[in-house]
Amino acid sequence: MASISSLGVGSNLDLSGLLKSLENSEKQPLLGLKAQADSYTTKLSAYGKLQDALAALKTASTKLGNLDLFQGAKASSSFTTVLTASATSSAVAGNYAIKVSQLAQAHSLATAGQVDPKAAIGTGAGNITIDFGTFTPADAVLGTPASYVLNASRKPVVIAYDASNSSLEGIRDAVNAAKGGVTASIVNDGSGTPNRLVLTSDETGEPSSMKISVSGSNTDLGNFLTHDPLGASAMKETSAAQNAKLTVNGLDISSATNTVSESLQGVTLSLVKAGESTLTVARDTASISTAVNAFITAYNALLSTGKALTAYDPDTKTGSPLTGDSTLRILQVRIREALITPQAAGSSSDLTMLSDIGVSFQKDGTLALDATKLEKALSTNLEGVGKLFGGTATDKAGFGKQLTALTESLTGKGGSLLVATEGLTASIKKLDLQYDAMETRINSTVDRYRAQFTQLDVLMSKMNNTKAYLTSQFDAMNAGK
Repeated sequence: MASISSLGVGSNLDLSGLLKSLENSEKQPLLGLKAQADSYTTKLSAYGKLQDALAALKTASTKLGNLDLFQGAKASSSFTTVLTASATSSAVAGNYAIKVSQLAQAHSLATAGQVDPKAAIGTGAGNITIDFGTFTPADAVLGTPASYVLNASRKPVVIAYDASNSSLEGIRDAVNAAKGGVTASIVNDGSGTPNRLVLTSDETGEPSSMKISVSGSNTDLGNFLTHDPLGASAMKETSAAQNAKLTVNGLDISSATNTVSESLQGVTLSLVKAGESTLTVARDTASISTAVNAFITAYNALLSTGKALTAYDPDTKTGSPLTGDSTLRILQVRIREALITPQAAGSSSDLTMLSDIGVSFQKDGTLALDATKLEKALSTNLEGVGKLFGGTATDKAGFGKQLTALTESLTGKGGSLLVATEGLTASIKKLDLQYDAMETRINSTVDRYRAQFTQLDVLMSKMNNTKAYLTSQFDAMNAGK
């Protein structure tokens, strides 16, 4: 078969244009499938925006449905330079006069100075033992002697030493490597023998007073490092182990740390320095107000999302992805019905409607808050506000719990929004398969047309060549006559 470099060259016909027209005609059904798939994809994206808005409403509803929100307390200090405080739901509201006389501090000991921190102190091997306990000085008035009682809750730190680690640096590294609750460091005091080993307990309080003993054959190290609260000591006490001491409404409190959590029920005090402060514990109504406002914002955002997804432009006569969508309409109706249905009242003090706390519907369907009315409800009937949103511990009543359950039912398995989303996803997959199958058939048809046109082109080319030959022969014959 003769070769054709470009379709239509042999026949002098516009076969390429004709083939293109046939191909476009064959592909018309594909455009319809694509348009339908695009509309489904747009609608699926709209459902995604609706899903996000519902998730935000669920989060806000869950917050209000949790009764712990309405039992929270807030503690504030009149002088945060003296102490700060935090409170849990078990805290008792009230005002407390607090006087901090001393802070808890850790025990710290320093050795005599050494010229070279790398030089070994004596010779021999043995163990350095650091015990923890409570040291009580002698009381001449009571006639009681000094005492040292080991702290059963803290294990002693035992460090083996020999010539390789009996220097200041060696002891420091061994103590820190033991991770037994003691931090060792070397301090240079600028004197002729400037290097001093400092040992500090990691825990504050009287029960963490250190006692240091050295066993083994290195008497020089023993004479250098020993510290006995009841006997001889080679080390200098740079900071005594002491408890924090304070009074709460005149009652004496002692704490091993500067974080005091047992003096007031549900309140943790963080002591900063000695001084006086008034602690005020009150119900945390600010967090409730914030949660109510977040709920209103989430509902209004859902409403706004719905309006944007169903808007109709009369000028262009075009709708939005969910214009006339029944799933959205059902969802909006169910949520509004849940918000306007009164809660059951068990007593005259129970609140039943959102309007009882200043939350009401506006003409445009949005929710608005009367902050003054909410504040009054929180100050006079906090329990009622809690039941309005969270019901009781034994039931699922309350707007917060009900809206949480409703949004879960709409978006969860079998929910109308999930069913609609899954249906669209399935339809899009089906259209994709139809598109691929139809495109394959169309390509096959176009290939057949192209082959037929090529054959026609070749045939026409041959016929034109034959015509030209015969014409030339006839012309030659006529010229010879």
